[in-house]
Formats: sequence, structure tokens, C-alpha cells
Amino acid sequence: MESTHLLTGSKKRVKIHPHTVTAKYATQAPYTPQAGVHTHFPQPGDDGYDDAPSFEDFGSFLEETSDKKKLMESRRWPLTLFGSKEKDKEMPHKLQPTGGAESDGGGKAAKGPGKGVGEQLASFGEASVSASRLTWVLLLCAALAHGCLIVLTRLASEQFHFAPLFLLTVRSVVQLLSVAVPLLRGENPFGPEGYRLRLFCYGVAYSLSLCCAYSSLTFVSAGNATTTWRLATTALSAVLAFLLLEERLGLSDVITIAAGLCGLGLLLLPTTDEGNSDAPTNPVTFWKGAFGWSLSALAGLWMALALVGYRSLKDRVGIGTALFTVSWTSCLLAPSTLAFLQDGWAWPVSVPAWAIMAGLVSCSAAAFLGMTHALTRLHPALVSASQSVEVPVAMLLHLAVLPVAPTAPEVVGNAMVVLSVGWLVATKLLLSRGGGLRQREEYEEILDSPIK
Repeated sequence: MESTHLLTGSKKRVKIHPHTVTAKYATQAPYTPQAGVHTHFPQPGDDGYDDAPSFEDFGSFLEETSDKKKLMESRRWPLTLFGSKEKDKEMPHKLQPTGGAESDGGGKAAKGPGKGVGEQLASFGEASVSASRLTWVLLLCAALAHGCLIVLTRLASEQFHFAPLFLLTVRSVVQLLSVAVPLLRGENPFGPEGYRLRLFCYGVAYSLSLCCAYSSLTFVSAGNATTTWRLATTALSAVLAFLLLEERLGLSDVITIAAGLCGLGLLLLPTTDEGNSDAPTNPVTFWKGAFGWSLSALAGLWMALALVGYRSLKDRVGIGTALFTVSWTSCLLAPSTLAFLQDGWAWPVSVPAWAIMAGLVSCSAAAFLGMTHALTRLHPALVSASQSVEVPVAMLLHLAVLPVAPTAPEVVGNAMVVLSVGWLVATKLLLSRGGGLRQREEYEEILDSPIK
């Protein structure tokens, strides 16, 4: 419906009801009513006449009642979360409590807006620092579990003659029980729809890494295989995260990780007996060793792909679902690899053997959970670099069982690894605390400034 009107002569203040239709005004031709057009304006005394906005107030009226105004109000979440001085002053007028006790509580809540902001900022900063501390504690616990896993695997192979791939098969079968976690949460154990192929690729990459790492133990020593695996995983995860996820490392992180990699490189230097050996090298032994080193490096490549893959799925796939995926894919790949290499089966028949198997399963599950949780917050290269502590831990545990004097490169290399990881953890925690304090100070300066 359309309304027309003519304004001539002096200016008039005309009030229009907010629910009326559009009005057209003519300045040249006189007003002539049109057929079929209903013309109506609220008159003095009509319902809603005094509440109607004037022409001068009509623009502000539209802004106050429009959807754009509501949308902008919803977007300004920091103001609604922390509040402002103007809003805190208006709160006692808008919310009047009915009882005396409620009135006192409302007055206390309304006092001191800066104090409330400071308390909230302090709580947010402490929560962030606490989350960072928990992440790094779990990550270091995972490194300790990895170190214990290395020693237990070596002990099971040397004392009870268990094939490494058989140990991997047993731990994968037992860890299939992790399917209960996604089922209890009402999630699909095979991942959410649309991400199952990527989750399957993650599980295959992780399982291939484990198969290659455990297979290399047949051809090279456990210490060399673990060191090569960790060195390749750390270096390749930094490269792949940059290429696939566009996640970069800071300069200080690069320097710290490089120092840790140099320490791992020192551990791979040949010992004096190996370097000064004048006996002719058996070609079969040489190629077996080369194959074992290649398997260790290949395991690092697959593990780097797995870490980067889960980093891209961290918001969609839970830790329990990831553990179940790795378990059932390892149950398929480990026995087939075991049959291909013809390592044989040897079931535990004694209580110590079963205790070692239980320790292997527990340590592997704890290490996986700590690493996977850290991947939801940290760069894959940082996660892998922190796991380098497993090498010094394994060396210390091995020396406790079999006292052997370590060489100078081993001592220097392990010291460099421990110092690099310690420096990395310290800088991350100090930066997180300092960043929270800086954000709090900057926000308080904004609140105290006259310009909002």
C-alpha cells in the first residue's frame, strides 16, 4: 500500500506511525489523490501517535530496531564478555533486584568493573599457562614411556627371543580395546563421515612407520635404529608441515631443533672398535646393515606423514578413535610383514615374559596418547623433537641393567639432546606466561584510556 502527501511552505514536524507504509512527497505538482491508494496518517489522540518517531528521529529509530544493529551487537562479544564502564553503570538501572539480599549482591557485582576484568584476564592467562604445562608434561611423559618401550623391546628380543614384529602384533591386538572410547562417546570408530579416507591414510602411515621401525631392529642395533628414526621424523615433519599445512617454525625453535638433531647425529658416529676394524667386511652383513638403516629412515618418513596427517584432523578425530585406527591397521600390516620376513612366532610361556608384554602395551599406549594430545596444540616437529629424550632415557636404563662405559660422542650427544628439549620446554612455558601478562596489560590500558 502506498501513501502520498505534499509538504509546501514552511517546514513542519510531522510524526508518522512506525508501522505505516512509505510516503511520497511532491514539491512541484499539487496533491491529487490516486484511485486505489489509501492515505492515512495518525492524528493527535490516535493510538501510538505520541510514541511515533519524528523525521529527525526516524533514522536512529531504524538503526536501533534493525537486524543490522542486532547483528553488530552479537559480533561484539568482547564487550558483552568483559563489559564496559558505560554498560556497567547502566546495569543497576536496568536490573533492579527485588529482595534486600539480592540488592546487596547486585551492588557488589556492579562495583569495580576493572577488578572483574582483571580477574577474568588473570583466570584466562592462568588457564592458558596451565594447559601449556599439562601439554608439555604429557609430552615428556610420552618421551619417558618411549624410552622404557625401547628397553623393554630390546630385553624381550635378547632374553626371550621374541621377534620385534611379533611384539608389535601383540600390542596392536590388545590396543583394539580402545574402540570402547569412541563407542561410549557416541562416535563412529572409523571416523566422521567425509574424513574416513584421510583417517585411514593416517592409520596406514603410522602402521607402516611402526612396521619399518620394528623390522629394522632385526638388522641394526636398537639404539641406532631409534636414533635414526627420531632424527628423520623430526627433520621431515618440519618440512612436511610447512609444505602440506603451511605451518612454520620460529627462528628460536629452528635453532633448538637443529641443536637436538646435531646431538642425535653424534650418537650415530661409529665407535672406535667399528672405525679401526681391519677385518674385511662381509658383503651380506654390509647390505643387511644398509637395509636396516634404510628401514629406519623410511620409518621416520612415514611417521612424519602420520604426525602431519593427524595435525590436519585434530579438530575432527578424537584420540581414542586415532588409537583404534592405528591398532586395526597395524593388525593387518604387522602379521603380513612378519610372514614376509619370516621372523617366526614365539609365545610367552613365563610370568616375566608376560610382564614384559604387559609393560610394552602400557608404555606404547601411554606414549601414543601423550604425543597425540600434544599434536592438537603443538607443531609436529616440536612434538617429535621433544620425543628425542627417549634416547638418553633408554641409554640410562640400559646402563642400569648392563653397566658399560659410554663413549665421549654418546655423552655429548645425549647432553645436547637433553639441553635442547629442556630449553624448548622452558621457552614455550615462559613465552605463554609472558604473553598472557602482556595481553592483560594491553587490555587494561585500553580500559583506562579516554577513547574507547
